[in-house]
Amino acid sequence: MRLSQRARAVEPFHAMAFGQQAAELRSLGHDVVALSLGEPDFGAPPAVREAMRDVMDGRPLGYTAAMGLPELRTAIAGFYRDRHDVTVDPARIVVTSGASAALLLILAATTQPGDDVLMADPSYPCNRQLVRTFGGRVVPVPTTIASRYQLSDSSVEQAWTQQTSAVMLASPSNPTGTSIPHQELVAICGRAQAAGAWRIADEIYLDLSDPAPDGSAARTVLHGDPDAIVINSFSKYFGMTGWRLGWAVIPEVLVGAVERLAMNYFLCASTPAQYAALAAFSPQSLQVCEQRREELRARREIVLAGLADLGLPVPVVPDGAFYVYLDVTSTGMTSWQFCEQALHEAHVALTPGNDFGLATADTHVRLSYAATRDDLREGLARLAAHLHMTCVEE
Repeated sequence: MRLSQRARAVEPFHAMAFGQQAAELRSLGHDVVALSLGEPDFGAPPAVREAMRDVMDGRPLGYTAAMGLPELRTAIAGFYRDRHDVTVDPARIVVTSGASAALLLILAATTQPGDDVLMADPSYPCNRQLVRTFGGRVVPVPTTIASRYQLSDSSVEQAWTQQTSAVMLASPSNPTGTSIPHQELVAICGRAQAAGAWRIADEIYLDLSDPAPDGSAARTVLHGDPDAIVINSFSKYFGMTGWRLGWAVIPEVLVGAVERLAMNYFLCASTPAQYAALAAFSPQSLQVCEQRREELRARREIVLAGLADLGLPVPVVPDGAFYVYLDVTSTGMTSWQFCEQALHEAHVALTPGNDFGLATADTHVRLSYAATRDDLREGLARLAAHLHMTCVEE
């Protein structure tokens, strides 16, 4: 017996690996401050939790349609209408077992062996693994501080190949928390569309973006490219990570193929989670989520100030999500060494840049400020003490 080539080739997700190491240290009695995973500490809004208790009343909970509960698809379309002022036909929405399943379905439907898929360096690591699963070739596009670690129209033009089948975008991005200016996003999508390539936009953190100067919500790519593929999730803005529920907005041409793939890959997303998620769009839940978004902005300021005091620069200040991408070059350590020491000596869990690409692999570290204010302050204090001790020893 032998493992498949893809199983042998797949790389570990280091954020999860450091999270597991942190859990092992906790099991040994150590107090570990977890700043490595993108997991909001809030949990689901109260109305969603209450809805889950109601639906788990003993009633039969059979499969939903493969594309998802019709009421939930309609509710998601209503969210785009009310929050983002864009019309989406519920028939173009597929509800999935988390955004990861949405990405799997989309790449299964759009990627063939030999296709090139462009994505920013740095970017979310699992995207690379999924592209390779379907025989695609990842084309990492170098980014700069000037581009806010994001793709630009000019960088996409330079990286384009004859085999390019898709451009993957993330705004705001994991690991940087930075967004692509809307006009730049529209320009990238226009270029890709003109070349007959798919535009796959990760908007998982869109609703955790800072508002525009006029107070309006950040704009979805669908404003400029109605036929873009959009990936989203209940995990981040709604705080429902463990519920494993996400969705995708797809162009009409993909609906039949994605439905067939969903039938075969997953049957459907969790039925009780889908019913409970209807309460995520209630006025009280949305109010809670907005309060949490403001709380995350306050936590960001705590982290930025604390890192500045430590002499650890954040080259690009984030404008969404709940990450900062800090430069550890001044410590004389690689990102991996920094994270190893932070975890095992200071008991602070972080994620090395190795997860996210090539250019910043050894120089940058991702810190998630989805933890409580107390944990953030404690984590920063521990890092300060550790770095001071390191300097004294040298």
